[in-house]
Amino acid sequence: MRFSFLNVARQALAGNSGWPEQWRSAEPKAAYDAIIIGAGGHGLATAYYLAKEHGLTNIAVLEKGWLGGGNTGRNTTIIRSNYLWEESEAIYEHAVKLWEGLSRELNYNVMYSARGVMMLAHNQHDVHSLKRHIHANRLAGIDNEWLTPAEANAFCQILETSEAIRYPIVGAALQRRGGTARHDAVAWGYARGASARGVDIIQNCEVTAIRRDAGGAVSGVETTRGAIATKKIGVVAAGHTSVVMAMADVRMPLESYPLQALVSEPVKPLMPCVVMSNTIHAYMSQSDKGELVIGAGTDSYTSYSQTGGLHIATHTLEAICELFPMVRRLRMLRNWGGIVDVTPDRSPIIGRTPVAGLFVNCGWGTGGFKATPGSGHVFAHTLATGEPHPIAAPFSLDRFRTGRLIDEAAAAAVAH
Repeated sequence: MRFSFLNVARQALAGNSGWPEQWRSAEPKAAYDAIIIGAGGHGLATAYYLAKEHGLTNIAVLEKGWLGGGNTGRNTTIIRSNYLWEESEAIYEHAVKLWEGLSRELNYNVMYSARGVMMLAHNQHDVHSLKRHIHANRLAGIDNEWLTPAEANAFCQILETSEAIRYPIVGAALQRRGGTARHDAVAWGYARGASARGVDIIQNCEVTAIRRDAGGAVSGVETTRGAIATKKIGVVAAGHTSVVMAMADVRMPLESYPLQALVSEPVKPLMPCVVMSNTIHAYMSQSDKGELVIGAGTDSYTSYSQTGGLHIATHTLEAICELFPMVRRLRMLRNWGGIVDVTPDRSPIIGRTPVAGLFVNCGWGTGGFKATPGSGHVFAHTLATGEPHPIAAPFSLDRFRTGRLIDEAAAAAVAH
């Protein structure tokens, strides 16, 4: 099956997916057993696992724009599970295990590459923090190891490890099973798999209201393409969850920030892994097209901007040029800001809400892409059974009332 990625993107911008027939956007029906709001990676993964593992096929995925056109198309594609707390380790490791076989599972190449994720230490605080992560990961059976500066340089030879730079490298933590995948291929693969199992994917269909019956339970949605009845709704709308949930009078503990990134002109392979630095707020890998993919921190103010503050990208490029001197002459092609939902404890919310029949999957912050298959898998279980998957149970909305928080603020390895 051959088609042009560029042609797909152009037609998507015009409101037409441009996919082969079995991938095309469906027309909405009057009623569905369940509706998923948001056709990004998490929403499509949820639909796929609902159909494959729970036999629910009378499902619609509603997307106000085009499939994968939100945060799924605006991220730096990093995959890893080297988080600190047991709850986070469980869900991200679950996701990594699914990533490892995802191309076979979907019969579609998502370009998963276990090239390794290396996190740099620049001071004693970094050393203690990273070694704490390493010990916690090993206790959970997750790979992570400590490297000296010389070993870090041997693993990534373009990395500057001399003591002359402003933030000398004093060591690094390496998760060899970490890596990258192609963001849009993941969305297309899950869309293809879900569609083949009877799921309707409806693009250019914005939800404008959530309807509720006399008892307060959800009864359907109003959209720009008409009313649709349903008894179950799963909201997976990264960056806009609070707006959608407000339609059902549910207030979410979320703030939205631009998270910036940019890519260089394409060059021959020179970056063998992913390198991240929390201290100087920068990380870099190389895409299969040859672009250097550079990530920065979040802006310090709440915003729905998809550009963010210019000073953030400028600071990041200064750090990248210091860590990787050979890239200083490269030109940047484009930069962007994905909108990330952030919870008070920087961990996601997965599960039921106070409204009967309304479920939510949100608040991933900087962890959204890497969690895609695991998130969809556990959220599908929750939607199908009405009860949280054991891995998802700690991430309930109720934890903000009980105080059982999962404070993963430092695990992102970028500023936020």
